[in-house]
Amino acid sequence: MTIASSDIASKIVKQKQSNVGTVHFLNHLAVIEFNEGTHIDLKAVRKTLNDLIDHFGCTRPFGIIANRVHSYSISLLDLKAARQALPNLSAYGIVSYNSATRMNAEIESSFCEWKDICFNNLHEGLDTIYKRVMRKSA
Repeated sequence: MTIASSDIASKIVKQKQSNVGTVHFLNHLAVIEFNEGTHIDLKAVRKTLNDLIDHFGCTRPFGIIANRVHSYSISLLDLKAARQALPNLSAYGIVSYNSATRMNAEIESSFCEWKDICFNNLHEGLDTIYKRVMRKSA
């Protein structure tokens, strides 16, 4: 389920579109929904990274949820460079809705510095990532 069609939609404070998808900004969190069939690499996600920096700055802790409502591929080798561009990223999670996206999320998690990043629904992901960000903020 997209965040815009969920009961969380009223919590969205800003949205930014790019050619690869949409970033939905909430307090302390960003939910990213990439477009169907997109290949995500450092070049493709540059605008998204800039939108995150514009919104959260370089010191305010925040979290990202990749809401995998569509199928897309990620260049795993670019994850480290993307992470380095966001020094204040405190938590990351992936919401998957089927076994294929869950398997991709588990592979992606092996390249991440965080553990337990896979969630079965948006509420679970938002709640967990928000709590992790708040622990970093304290």
